[in-house]
Amino acid sequence: MMQSNASIRALASALGLWLPLATLLAVTPAAAQSLDDIIAQNGCPDCDLRLRELRGLEITGGNFDETILREADMKEVVIIESSFREADFRRAEVERAKLHYGDFTEASMRSVDLEKATLIGAKFFKADLRDADLNEASLSGADFTQVDMRNASMIRCDASNAIFHGAKMDQVDLERTNLTGADFSDARLKYSDLDRVFARGANFKDADLTGVRLSSADLTDADLTGADLSGALLRRTRLAGANLSGVSGLTQERIIGACGDDKTVLPYGITLEPCT
Repeated sequence: MMQSNASIRALASALGLWLPLATLLAVTPAAAQSLDDIIAQNGCPDCDLRLRELRGLEITGGNFDETILREADMKEVVIIESSFREADFRRAEVERAKLHYGDFTEASMRSVDLEKATLIGAKFFKADLRDADLNEASLSGADFTQVDMRNASMIRCDASNAIFHGAKMDQVDLERTNLTGADFSDARLKYSDLDRVFARGANFKDADLTGVRLSSADLTDADLTGADLSGALLRRTRLAGANLSGVSGLTQERIIGACGDDKTVLPYGITLEPCT
């Protein structure tokens, strides 16, 4: 069986070899294995499973670190509490899969299709999710810290209490998504669509919200302290109890029918209609 790069490095170190890994052994991903083999071994780390038909795979606590899953068919797989660190999911079809509490740290997932997938509590630290389809996915409590998900589609997701701290989210479509309690602090959401989001208690502190649309969005009790709202459109946006102290770029002409209450904190010169 192919050894992982990490195990080869450990063996070289134990033998007192300090040469670069490439000079110790030319390592290529392990040959593709059958579904029965993958299930028996509880995963397939560092394997090449590109273009494979993997429907029907059910694993708990599996290891797929550094595995190539590019353009694989993983529709409706059940792979929970498993590790996919640095795995390659580019253009993989993973619709309706159950992948909750998985670890996708630094995974390459550009253009992956995760529509209606369950990713509750999953970890995506520094993953590449550009152009990903996450429409109607369950993302509650997931951690997207410092991910790159520019141009991703996240329509009608449940991303309540998810973490997007420091994420690159330019031109992401979040229309009608549940963002209750989500953390977007220091995130970049330039020209993203947040129409009709439900973002009560969400944290947008110091976020870049340049050019975002917030039509009919509910930002009750949200924290927008220090956010950049240059060119943002707040049409019928609900801001009861929201904190907009220190925001920049917000202009009265781009606030149309938005409302607040006596607990709403506004920058100087900005007024809102009272919420009813």
